[in-house]
Amino acid sequence: MGKTALMIIDMQKDFCLPGAAFEVYGAMKVADKIKEALEAARKHGMPVIHVFRYYRADGSDVELTRYDGFVKAGGSLVRGTECAEILDELKPIDGEYLIVKQRWSAFFQTECDLLLRRLGVDHIVVTGVQTPNCIRGTVWDANSLDYEVTVLTDGTGAKTDEVHQANLYDMKNIGIMMMTTEEFINSLPNVPRENHVEKIRKDIEEKKIVPEPSSY
Repeated sequence: MGKTALMIIDMQKDFCLPGAAFEVYGAMKVADKIKEALEAARKHGMPVIHVFRYYRADGSDVELTRYDGFVKAGGSLVRGTECAEILDELKPIDGEYLIVKQRWSAFFQTECDLLLRRLGVDHIVVTGVQTPNCIRGTVWDANSLDYEVTVLTDGTGAKTDEVHQANLYDMKNIGIMMMTTEEFINSLPNVPRENHVEKIRKDIEEKKIVPEPSSY
């Protein structure tokens, strides 16, 4: 059984602060919960992965569907600008890992999968904004890559609670675990998990079923 890591996604000023270019309403309440989870994870020595966006100033790497908003904002989430900074209360500290992405999923064309496997992590606890986009995209990719995934229901958020709850429902329906921040903190250092890979490996070894014909 591998390690569990806390993953914090897109908690940057231009996604979170009131009136920001890509504000996710309610993000600051989510930030309060993430701060609680982050402090607890640090206390227990859990690996922490900060995932965030940096765009080039000319918009050449912005999503096709976000480009107009990027231009309208006069540029946003550009490396070295204040709006691209992670919220002060969630800023990384020495020893934590940073993943830069330009798309929805933390895994899409990043070193995230390589890093997690090198660290021995096979279970991620996902937090951040927003639920239907970067949270969902990351969760789907993590599941496809055989990571166990837990989503903190109050440590994630969307522009409306209806959208948030609908996406949590979808993720739960494919087997993603759900916890509140309080439940997560109280479970440390042994966060609940299903140990799917170990169960599947044991099942395969014991049943000894021929996986496919040799004349495939």
